[in-house]
Amino acid sequence: MSQLDAFVAPKPNFGLIRLMTAVNRVFMLKGIVGLRDLPPFNRVAGLRGATNIRCIDFPADDQERLARATAPGEACFVTPNHPEFFTDWMIDKEIASRHFPKAAFWATNSVVNGLGRAVQKFWLANNLIAQIPGNSAPARDYSVKFAGAGNVVLLHPEGQVGWHRNRVAPLMAGAAEMAQDVVQLTREAGEHRETWLAPVVWKLAFMDDVEPELTRECAYVERKLKVKAGEGANLAERVYHIYATLLARDEAALGLVVSPDEPYSARHTRLVRMLSVLITKAVGVEGLVSAEAALKAGRKTLRLQGKTADARLKQNVTALTKALRVGPFSWEQATIGQEEIAEHIKRLRADHCFGSWRDTLNRFVPQPAGPRRAHIRVPEPMAMHEFDGTAEDATAELQRRMQTALDGIAEDTRLQRPVYANPFYR
Repeated sequence: MSQLDAFVAPKPNFGLIRLMTAVNRVFMLKGIVGLRDLPPFNRVAGLRGATNIRCIDFPADDQERLARATAPGEACFVTPNHPEFFTDWMIDKEIASRHFPKAAFWATNSVVNGLGRAVQKFWLANNLIAQIPGNSAPARDYSVKFAGAGNVVLLHPEGQVGWHRNRVAPLMAGAAEMAQDVVQLTREAGEHRETWLAPVVWKLAFMDDVEPELTRECAYVERKLKVKAGEGANLAERVYHIYATLLARDEAALGLVVSPDEPYSARHTRLVRMLSVLITKAVGVEGLVSAEAALKAGRKTLRLQGKTADARLKQNVTALTKALRVGPFSWEQATIGQEEIAEHIKRLRADHCFGSWRDTLNRFVPQPAGPRRAHIRVPEPMAMHEFDGTAEDATAELQRRMQTALDGIAEDTRLQRPVYANPFYR
């Protein structure tokens, strides 16, 4: 077994964790006052704050709800939404430092195990749990044991980052299943321990008009992907044109004939359906299944095939993965703001821009277009020691609470930034 796929239990060093909390707060979030807005220092990510989050809106009532569920001695699985890569863990660390500094955090094996033994040792000392694709049992077993001892485990039930600030993606049931395992094990041991699912949601908003910065980043993506919008197109139209061009390339590869008047949403739906059918046929799945199920089956087959993986199956799985990262959240609203445009651009860069150190760095540490405010909310935690439903029932309720809280975030509307007609709107 390779180091990448070998699970090693965390070895938390709480002195290091306290030190990294201070590093995170200054260099990852807020930056250094006096330098973060002063050229040329404002171009250095660490001095400006790598995620450029200047303000945190975290009401006292929400903090109190989280504090109750994560009190010392109680088992708790904290489940934040997951809209933006890298920033997620920086915000998670800030929340944890206030309420549960000794928590364990789930992370992908490529982060924990994939950068050498020295880096692996660093992440294990920060109490990171490596999730191994196709073999999550060791991470789950460790998490149940750790939480069952009266600790907090944090994981993102949305799974892969989708770059959609206004929508909670379909959740996986792992957190609810592990919480139920803790309840069962403590009851079998004749103990009573309160066990909680504590949802957290956050949304980021720019504090200034960042159209010039977004325009420069959009131009970079256009050059990388060899896409050029028509003369006079605004920023939203340019982003749409990139996506429409990539969709047309996928359609051409599959031999799909498209009417020029057909809306993007209909074309996208047909592409997803066709890719799903091709994948299920290739892996021998009978009957119609969801696109997500087809993708899961395709990925499992590719893992089993290893180096002999079928090239066409791999191509279709890759195409479906990228297609599913765009969804109804893109075309449901008639208008689009700079935050949503920024997410489209970041998603394009992560999924389609490769071949340079700049692309690689942006994939791991994406840089925002300007200073931002983080709005954090905590829906009512779920008392799993009192819950009689299935893990799927708990997950559905968790999703409802998270989406309701996300919808309820009232952003600062005093700043007058451009609002664009949404070209994706159906």
